[in-house]
Amino acid sequence: MKVFIKFLRQPVTGSLFAILAAVVIGGIILAAAGHNPVRVYMGLVYGAVGRPRFVVNTIIMSTSLILTGLSVTFAYKAGLFNIGVEGQFIVGTVAAVFLGYFLELPMILHSVVVIVGAMVVAGGYGAIVGFLKSRFNIHEVLSSIMLNWVALNLLNMYIGVERFQRNPTQAHAIRDSASIIFLREMKRTPEGIARLRESEFLSEIVLRTDLNFGIFIAIAAVLIVKFVLDKTSLGYTLKAVGSNRDAAEFAGINVKKYMVLSMFMAGSLAGLASAVHIMGVSPNTITMIGSFQNFGFNGIPVALLANASVIPNIFSALLFGGMNYGSGHIQSNYQVATEIIDIMVGLIVFFVALRAVCVMLANKLEKRH
Repeated sequence: MKVFIKFLRQPVTGSLFAILAAVVIGGIILAAAGHNPVRVYMGLVYGAVGRPRFVVNTIIMSTSLILTGLSVTFAYKAGLFNIGVEGQFIVGTVAAVFLGYFLELPMILHSVVVIVGAMVVAGGYGAIVGFLKSRFNIHEVLSSIMLNWVALNLLNMYIGVERFQRNPTQAHAIRDSASIIFLREMKRTPEGIARLRESEFLSEIVLRTDLNFGIFIAIAAVLIVKFVLDKTSLGYTLKAVGSNRDAAEFAGINVKKYMVLSMFMAGSLAGLASAVHIMGVSPNTITMIGSFQNFGFNGIPVALLANASVIPNIFSALLFGGMNYGSGHIQSNYQVATEIIDIMVGLIVFFVALRAVCVMLANKLEKRH
């Protein structure tokens, strides 16, 4: 009994409870719609990891989620809710496309410049939220929502400039020197394609996907953020501000400065996500959009499911990435609307908010025991 009570108190228990509850209720909805829930869920798993190229595409889709989830987590550690990660992601894509096309630099150096540029621009965009919060006490949720819409229209305005557009609805793609797609040049020549086709495995994961180095960049970012938050004075100060702003100010910490800094760093992570996406996923550019594409917004449930913990962000992002990519398989093979995945994501977020139920149950069991 003591072991079970201890298990209920663990943060991971609440996340597992949220996933299980979403699966059960999602199954009921599927059954009500005339589908076999077990068959659909098996198809969802197969669509996410059933073949090598499915695994690669799941990882590619999860890469940006790792970083946007990390952005939300970083801001949360400083006591801020970064709902503006979508807007920061968007301005980061604009910066990445601009630097990727108009600069002519050697390979690797060009990629580094694009990444740094996107991080600085998106970080600055996030810092606006921190400044408004610290200077005028404008709630970060309100300012973030408004800035998300500003970012969307900035993207469309950028593409609307003739010098920047490949066609009326799409900007120029980045140069090959800024790409992080694996064996990009080899995939473009008949000789290279012939060599890749000699191996069935390489043919499937290289020729039929945008296999890139983004996942390694994302994992490196996770480890760096983990180190900064847990092993440096900066991380300690940010967490002190997030834990108790008044006590931190009483201790002599410049709370306003660290609020702006935390939002700059959170925005930088969103900018890193956008740069990796632009450099690693074809067509390596941006198009005019009428609504949000949710690259940033999807980072919010990733962070919530991970309980705002850095390392669990990876596994949370892989789960959501697998669900999103696998939904295409169940739609085409079982005629299941992909909206079921959106419903399940919403249910997971809902039940994550109820993770305190597990602690309440542990308390009751402990009293009875």
